[in-house]
Amino acid sequence: MRPEADTTDPTPVLTIDGSPTGEDAQRPTTREAIAAAIRDDVLDGRLAPGDRLPEPMLAQRFGVSRVPVREALSQLQSEGFVHLERYKGATVSGASRTDALEVMQVRRGLEVFGARLAAERQGGEFAEQLRMVTESGTAAEQRQQHDAVPPLVMQFHALVAEASGNRELARTLDRTLRRIAWVFDREVATRADGCWRDHTAIAGAILDGSPVQAGYLMDEHVRKDEDLVRSLLH
Repeated sequence: MRPEADTTDPTPVLTIDGSPTGEDAQRPTTREAIAAAIRDDVLDGRLAPGDRLPEPMLAQRFGVSRVPVREALSQLQSEGFVHLERYKGATVSGASRTDALEVMQVRRGLEVFGARLAAERQGGEFAEQLRMVTESGTAAEQRQQHDAVPPLVMQFHALVAEASGNRELARTLDRTLRRIAWVFDREVATRADGCWRDHTAIAGAILDGSPVQAGYLMDEHVRKDEDLVRSLLH
């Protein structure tokens, strides 16, 4: 009786941090994992606009063939992070304020919906964290601790999304907020004056269980950022 052929792929399958994982668990998400790693490199500034993304180099980095790399780059092109040009390959896309405005308009819808859902749950298990981050942000703003404010702003908006109880909304909004920070020099969430007054009012409406008010206040808050970006386009 002939022995069965060994069909095991000798190429190790890696997670985005470089560690091996089970073949069945990893292969369905290989493209997504590669796209996530490259996206994080762009958002965190490790890759700059215009940087080349050679398929062979990426395939070696992730320990895969060029096929999932090509699929990941195509996905990132559809998201606006990568530019693909025939015969020249992939490069990191440039960012513009027009991009920021369009993404922020999407953000407003997500944030308003998230605030309303969070208020219906009165913050749920994130209620105390919302109180604490609002107090911390207000104190940092009053003390003019400028380096401390941006991460607290991002934390506040992430907590509102988490408090909505809708995990898909939280994931989508996280990507949207990070992309806004990328296309608009990582400062858009902190440029409007009095942002922590807004945050305090929004948190109060959420904790009081007032969905209509929470949605209205969030809409007004995010609209200020949109207006700020729009004014810089002229």
